[in-house]
Amino acid sequence: MQLHTIQPRIETATEKKLVGKRLTMSLANYTVGELWRGFRPRLPEINHRVSNDLISLVVYPPSHFVHFDPANEFERWAAVEVTHFDQVPNELETFVVPGGLYAVFDYKGSSTNSSIFQYILGVWLPNSAYILDNRPHFEVLGEAYRNNDPLSEEAIWVPIQVK
Repeated sequence: MQLHTIQPRIETATEKKLVGKRLTMSLANYTVGELWRGFRPRLPEINHRVSNDLISLVVYPPSHFVHFDPANEFERWAAVEVTHFDQVPNELETFVVPGGLYAVFDYKGSSTNSSIFQYILGVWLPNSAYILDNRPHFEVLGEAYRNNDPLSEEAIWVPIQVK
């Protein structure tokens, strides 16, 4: 898939309730594997799931992209969407993703290939009618998602607002 041909759909998302685990990390100290290894065994314990989709969510500090550095820390979540927060298993946490405008990129490729994010933030966004909004970014990992597989598919949700 040619990155320069990927055009997002613009969607207004409603609030999402998530249950999951989180870790603070940076690109220089990227511990996402550890996060998912700690979360996946807990999936059967989570009630009221909306679907079987997994959510990989990132909460960036407001200045993260202004003064970008691979050592900048952010919060990464491994989660699932639920209808309500009754009976949250011990050691798992809740998070509410606020609704809002998103650019949604349907991406096909390896999850280890960061060029899609370089394209979104470095090419698509500056040439669009939008700017980043200070809300969580997330990927929806559905049935076609295969970790580190070049045929994997996921939906990348980037929070935006009109320039």
